[in-house]
Amino acid sequence: MPGADLDALVPELERLPWDAVRLDNVGEHSPNVERLCAACERRGWTVRRFPLSRCPYIALPDSWAVYLSGLSANRRHALLRSERMLYGAHRVTLTEYAADRLEEGWRCLLGLHIKRWGAEGHLAMRALTRLHGKFASLLPPRGAVWLASLALDGKPAAAWYGFAVGDTVYFYNGGWDTTFRRRSVGHVLTGMMIRRAIEQRYRVFDFMRGEEPYKRIWTRVARTCYRLLLFRPGWRGTALRWLDWVSSWRSALLAAWPAGLATWFSWLSEANWYLDVAS
Repeated sequence: MPGADLDALVPELERLPWDAVRLDNVGEHSPNVERLCAACERRGWTVRRFPLSRCPYIALPDSWAVYLSGLSANRRHALLRSERMLYGAHRVTLTEYAADRLEEGWRCLLGLHIKRWGAEGHLAMRALTRLHGKFASLLPPRGAVWLASLALDGKPAAAWYGFAVGDTVYFYNGGWDTTFRRRSVGHVLTGMMIRRAIEQRYRVFDFMRGEEPYKRIWTRVARTCYRLLLFRPGWRGTALRWLDWVSSWRSALLAAWPAGLATWFSWLSEANWYLDVAS
């Protein structure tokens, strides 16, 4: 909570049996986490930050036309041409699945996701399917779950799954029938969802973690997610800080050195053991 007294919290944490704390996937703008880190440093703890991944997003303008004008000329023309050709060659139907049709929409999404990615698809894992089914059922019923499909001549061609929280729409995953690979059905459907978000006055369209090439089609802007490591004072904390330095040094060597020399240093991978133990 923004009003929490973190300077009072940190001394209480020191009473617990721990040596390091790892916070993963911390957002770039996380004021309460920054307050926690500042309180830790005032107490003599060591705080280290490591960039983990980038999260592309669109700061949504007031209209679809304004958004299109911000794209490169090539990308804008390609998008409009794909839509025009799709509507010219097919009977296009967009279906948005409300709360009473989530199960139907989820079946459509899973079928198209597996057609695109096969058994290796993210949503092909049963545990994740159950997790997202439960997650979707817990969200508010009015517009929080964004589940849609695009059909060509009555045949499902692409599906899109995301959710809205606050002023932001998050794109989680999707799928499409590879039969329509040359029709760019996935891109066209994503464009429809971006347009819908603009028309409903959302302010951010978040593609979430990862800089896959398809995301760069829509935006060049991204936030960074960080890993934070907090080490308490004392000899155990000092030892963990040293191992952390060794691990970072090894990673730099593996990235920069020739393969033969990098392999020689691979034994340092054991230095990562402490993170799992500490967490």
